[in-house]
Amino acid sequence: MKHELAHLNLGQPTQYPTHYDASLLQAVPRQLNRTPIGLAEGAEIPFHGDDIWHGYELSWLNAQGLPQVAIAEFRVPCTSKNLIESKSFKLYLNSFNESRWAHWQDVQEQLALDLSHCAGAPVSVRLNTVQQAQRMPFGELPGHCIDEQNIAIECYDYNPELLQLSSTKIVSETLHSHLLKSNCLITNQPDWGSVLIRYHGPAIDHAALLRYIVSFRHHNEFHEQCVERLYMDIKTRLKPTQLTVYARYTRRGGLDINPFRSDFEPTPQSVRLSRQ
Repeated sequence: MKHELAHLNLGQPTQYPTHYDASLLQAVPRQLNRTPIGLAEGAEIPFHGDDIWHGYELSWLNAQGLPQVAIAEFRVPCTSKNLIESKSFKLYLNSFNESRWAHWQDVQEQLALDLSHCAGAPVSVRLNTVQQAQRMPFGELPGHCIDEQNIAIECYDYNPELLQLSSTKIVSETLHSHLLKSNCLITNQPDWGSVLIRYHGPAIDHAALLRYIVSFRHHNEFHEQCVERLYMDIKTRLKPTQLTVYARYTRRGGLDINPFRSDFEPTPQSVRLSRQ
């Protein structure tokens, strides 16, 4: 896949913008990753959800030249044709730094317009003042944390065959782990995250699930693609009747990415974890 993404700015020396420039945004077709995980082009995808982004380094000048700062939330639907490449997203947001905008609403509307054009679907944007953001508490993932198991780990290369059931008994469980790590497809930089798995179906073996999550440690793929791979592996191999996979990655370059995929529940309100 790397040769198909060679045009991206990611991993290349970059000149930071001094004026607003929507052309900095770069799209990555979602289908590049969906075909390898069994989702044929044109087929109905078996999940819904969003990529929830937070921008912590957004600033511009008001009409009088006074700097403004905001913390932004962006929601990109997983049904969009493209995901938004993260370095281009950062450069695009930086292009607002020295540009003047009369009203906050103008900035929000321009962001929504440009990001929707890049993604190929409507992207929602919400701008929060620093004071508003400070009133938003840290949260935690619900359910049982599977990280404290006394098990040996030997595999750090992606291996879906590690997944197993503990029994055929039908259960409803919410599980989470803070041990998810993968690597950027282009730069090989580490991506750290926490992942929630909520399902209804045959009981999943917790030790096997943790070994599987850890097997992403040397895996190279974008955040959104890793979550869809997690979802499809669990769905096709363990066959739960209901499944949610939700990852919350730590920020890099002032952005965090939090992909949510489910076949039965809506995208939740975003609650920031302590590592974010």
